[in-house]
Amino acid sequence: MSKSFFVDTTLCTACRACQVACKQWHDLPAEKTTNRGGFENPKDLSFITYKVVRMREEVIDNKLEWLFFPEQCRHCIDAPCLEIADNSDAIYRDPDTGAIIYTEQTRDLDAQAIIDSCPYNIPRVGADGVLAKCDMCNDRVHNGLLPACVATCPTGAMNFGDREEMIELAEARLEKVKKRYPDAALLDMDQVSVIYLTVHEPSLYSINAVASNQRAGISRKVALKRMIKPFAGLFRV
Repeated sequence: MSKSFFVDTTLCTACRACQVACKQWHDLPAEKTTNRGGFENPKDLSFITYKVVRMREEVIDNKLEWLFFPEQCRHCIDAPCLEIADNSDAIYRDPDTGAIIYTEQTRDLDAQAIIDSCPYNIPRVGADGVLAKCDMCNDRVHNGLLPACVATCPTGAMNFGDREEMIELAEARLEKVKKRYPDAALLDMDQVSVIYLTVHEPSLYSINAVASNQRAGISRKVALKRMIKPFAGLFRV
């Protein structure tokens, strides 16, 4: 049975325990950063940072609001990166959990095409050409443990379990939250395995909060053409 996350941003306090736990479990080094005048750190995802808690200070209805969003791979139900790669040795879907897994064989892929195919701008490439992102702590899940980020969350913002259970939890929470926040929504729930609950315009939390099939002028079609182009001459008659 496939697994899903339910991330309730109304309960997130931006403690970044999930961010640290992810680093610790995957034995990822710290990043050298600079003071940019805000609390969000590091600035973005990277080959050695699979999760970043977005922190936004917004004035909404004349009231100052702190919006927190733990950004990570969504493990899409119909994953564009998996479709573009077309190489099960490089990217595959775990049949038990539904996690989209990247391997070291991603060095054989067109990294930019994979990155451009993602509607959430998640994959990152290292110096050796290998792509990396959140792996749903698939090793932990297969051993009956929660993902490190979920196990560490002190407020219940991060939840994980069978997909049907998470959808039920998310819908029940949405119904409750909507009484106070009419604009509350579950983001792209039918398309992803990481379901976020937000109460304001999603773009205020992160520019990639909801799917975009056209980032920076690059669509999935363009990414696919980029993958096919090197082989075009082989099919000329």
